[in-house]
Amino acid sequence: MKTIWFFLASAVLLAAGHSVTAADLYQPKEYSNADGKQLKYQIMLPKDYAADGQQAYPLVIFLHGAGERGADNMRQLVHGAKEFAKDANREKYPCFVIAPQCPTGQWWGESRSLIVELIRELQKEYRIDANRLYITGLSMGGFGTWDLIGQHPDMFAAAAPICGGGDPQTCSKFAKLPIWVFHGDADNVVRPEQSRRMVDALKKAGGMPKYTEYPGVGHDSWTQTYADAAFMEWLFAQKRTP
Repeated sequence: MKTIWFFLASAVLLAAGHSVTAADLYQPKEYSNADGKQLKYQIMLPKDYAADGQQAYPLVIFLHGAGERGADNMRQLVHGAKEFAKDANREKYPCFVIAPQCPTGQWWGESRSLIVELIRELQKEYRIDANRLYITGLSMGGFGTWDLIGQHPDMFAAAAPICGGGDPQTCSKFAKLPIWVFHGDADNVVRPEQSRRMVDALKKAGGMPKYTEYPGVGHDSWTQTYADAAFMEWLFAQKRTP
């Protein structure tokens, strides 16, 4: 019923001449586990999703950067997540997108188990294709992406860490996972050496990661990445082999 009302509300906004934004398409929610731990998140459903349909859809997990931490359950939509809400992408790549919000003063590693629990709960509630779970994140979220695939290497079909870094010693766990890494060569917040080390370690472990390093670009390497049609095409083409 909530899903029906959500789409009705969107239709009313359009009829009134209101331009539908990412904030309109995402729905704020909160996950609580059996231990009382909570995780705020936003979710966007596939375009024209029908609760009684048969089709299963991909799920994109988007992890924001350090500046979007908090408790408002809105700030995490500022960068990256809104690109998946663009009309062209929703039409061509219908999918679920979840954007959890990391609490102030914490890091994604502290929310890792809650994110995994949330994914499993959503798989019970919605028709999500278990072989098409994609994870991506920027800056702190790039670190979080590397961390999550290191802890759960068999869960995802693809990963796209942006201007982040991780532990090269974990790369053997996910060497065969399709990964596209992005960084700006002028980034002085998270140095590009962080991504280069991970890419080199993956190659030494037998992996074949894609790596894009933007010349003259500073910390904001996510705007170009998420706006790149080639990236979207690559991401949604990946499928995990059970």
